[in-house]
Amino acid sequence: MPTRAEIPRVLCNAYEQRWTDDLPVCRLSGVGSATNQLYREDGMRQEEHPCEDHSFHVRIDNDTYLYAIFDGHEGGEAAQFALQRMAYEILFGKLEGKSTDEEIKEVLRQAFLAVEESYMASIDDRLAERAKLQMDIPDDLSEYEAYKKYPHLVDRLKTLNGELSCGTTAVVALVCGGRLFVANVGECRALLCRTDKDGVLRVLQLSVDHNLSNEDELLRLQQLGLDLDRIKQEHRLGNQENSRCLGNYLVKGGYKEIEELASAMSEPVIAEPEVHGGIPLDENCRFLMLMSDGVYKSLESATRTDQVNKVLAEMAVVEFRNQSTLTSVAQGVIDRIGRIHHDVFMSDNMSREIVSPRSGCTKGKRDDMTLLIRKFNFDIPNAVSPTPFEVPNYERVASNGSASETLNPSELPSGSTLQNSFSTVDETYRDTSRTNDTNTTEDSSSDAMFSQAIFSTPAPILPYVDFSEYYANVEHARQEGTLPEGINF
Repeated sequence: MPTRAEIPRVLCNAYEQRWTDDLPVCRLSGVGSATNQLYREDGMRQEEHPCEDHSFHVRIDNDTYLYAIFDGHEGGEAAQFALQRMAYEILFGKLEGKSTDEEIKEVLRQAFLAVEESYMASIDDRLAERAKLQMDIPDDLSEYEAYKKYPHLVDRLKTLNGELSCGTTAVVALVCGGRLFVANVGECRALLCRTDKDGVLRVLQLSVDHNLSNEDELLRLQQLGLDLDRIKQEHRLGNQENSRCLGNYLVKGGYKEIEELASAMSEPVIAEPEVHGGIPLDENCRFLMLMSDGVYKSLESATRTDQVNKVLAEMAVVEFRNQSTLTSVAQGVIDRIGRIHHDVFMSDNMSREIVSPRSGCTKGKRDDMTLLIRKFNFDIPNAVSPTPFEVPNYERVASNGSASETLNPSELPSGSTLQNSFSTVDETYRDTSRTNDTNTTEDSSSDAMFSQAIFSTPAPILPYVDFSEYYANVEHARQEGTLPEGINF
């Protein structure tokens, strides 16, 4: 078997409804994003793979907010899994009774470890299949001989290796009791922008970059028995650059199969997060920025700046002044970085190669970028005020078409949604706040769709666990008369 097989990239699935979509969104934050790009000779761009970044920004109550960004690699499966599981591990009863900084930091630490354990358990079937394939291919065969004799087994093994190498880095920010807590693995970054006593905006990085430029991480790897010179030369740990992540079995449970990692006494890549907090959110705190590494690395590679955090904060300040919503602020920063990166790469004054200051490798592409901005004490001068719209009145329509009674929305039949008109089983209602002018037919139709979209009953939250097999077994036991006492539904 090869020491490090070519790892195929696993494409992430199309968007699916997630239970986290029904969590209440935090209106004090906004998210901007851009998919990865390959630069072509004609100046156009194309995606190398579907976006692997995922994020959420939710408000639980006036005292608790949760934000997160997950930057997947080798596919989006691990990032999707972590997004849903992380919210559960932190929010559902885990913070009850926790008040001290250490208690809340421990909740965040345990949440990361629980997500890691759950994800690894979810790939057990693929691990079993992989182990069987490895047993079916004789060890004494070279890679070429194995493929020539067992092509279908080798192809399937490579596919499984691609799926099992899927992982994600993550940064999570929790606002609880007026304090800020940040936890991260990998290179997703958290920046807190606040003013000092002189009113000057300062940038504080609250996350730790877990990569091979981090001296503490290199020391940890050295203590595990790894050859640092070789690691530094290749600038990778197996198939990834990060020294910490969620998921990616190949550099964890399977690290003994990778030649440069085989000498480690234990798993070299870990899921243990760095946790900081609680930072009091006083009047000097202006805004928080969470980002995937594609944001600051793209800016670094295009501008060669060694103060990328400061530049990002300055960009955000400019967008705060120019934009009217928080989402526009975040998207404005992302768009500026994307334009700078593209223009620098395509400039005739350069060699059309961008060199990463971290790895020294040339890149004719840009990674996914996701930026989340949470506002604390920072004004948006051009903020858009909510557009007031008239709540319609409805009249009950008699069988002959004439109006018989006027009602307001609170008096409508249970289960009705607000539209231009609707019917119950035996009665019809009509919106009297709209004109019957034929010239407004198109506008009225679009307004009705808008109104319905706002006031329609939200979609139910899909079950997090499928109990259908349990119910089937209960019914089977009931029919056979073996159902234990106390189970009656």
